[in-house]
Amino acid sequence: MFTRSPRPTERSVATPDASAGAALNGHDLVLRYDGRPVVHGVSIDLAPGRATALVGPNGSGKSTLLRALSRLHRVDGGRVTLGAPEGPSERDAALLSARQFAREVTLFSQSRPAPQGLTVAEVVAFGRHPYRRGFAGPTAEDRAAVDRAMGVTGVRDMAARPVGELSGGEMQRVWLAACLAQDTGVVLLDEPTNHLDLRYQFETLDLVRDLVEEHGIAVGIVLHDLDQASRVADTLVLMRSGRVHAAGAPADVLTAENIGEVYDIRVDVSVDARTGRLRIDPIGRHAA
Repeated sequence: MFTRSPRPTERSVATPDASAGAALNGHDLVLRYDGRPVVHGVSIDLAPGRATALVGPNGSGKSTLLRALSRLHRVDGGRVTLGAPEGPSERDAALLSARQFAREVTLFSQSRPAPQGLTVAEVVAFGRHPYRRGFAGPTAEDRAAVDRAMGVTGVRDMAARPVGELSGGEMQRVWLAACLAQDTGVVLLDEPTNHLDLRYQFETLDLVRDLVEEHGIAVGIVLHDLDQASRVADTLVLMRSGRVHAAGAPADVLTAENIGEVYDIRVDVSVDARTGRLRIDPIGRHAA
């Protein structure tokens, strides 16, 4: 079902169970920066009701791959589609208008500006832009979506506050609320736990699981923290130098061998007897 450690001439694949109809698909994607290839023929399927986490060291291509899936990075080879692969509903994402695509896919990116002179509620309402018609005001559906998004991200009580007064972590949650207000079937998250304190890191991960389990959303998420990735993902994709090194269930991917090969570090990997979760312990030079 998965290919691992592909040679440069092989197709690099990360795909969940084929019985699940994928919502967003990348087919043999080749991506470049300044003419230099950074992703080499990677295929990935994001399926409804599943969270797929992309992990790997800096420069492995995981964030570039996520941006290509969201149409924010040029695709130099391959294509991005919506719908079950090679099924009757499969559509080429490049042929959709920006408004059509934004009604189906939203991206939470690492860096967003902090707009001045606006309240939290006004910024969250940006997520409803794909549904606006001309100069018409917000509908009851728009207001309900904004309120719901503020509630699940914990920013409802600051709705009237100017965003210029917020901390970096608070602003992070406001932008996450704006993404959720977009109300799409596919949610892409690029390092959403950055700048958040411990409580909101794990509340964000819990929110991802809520999107998957309660709403059937297809989630693609880039994370640096391997423990967080193993906690949130149904499928985990470990990338190295623009290729898929391993993909599958977190316990199958996050082995001491795989982590050592990709990160060039010794680790111990075990399963917590109480929680059943993976525990990854790097072995530094000063380990006893």
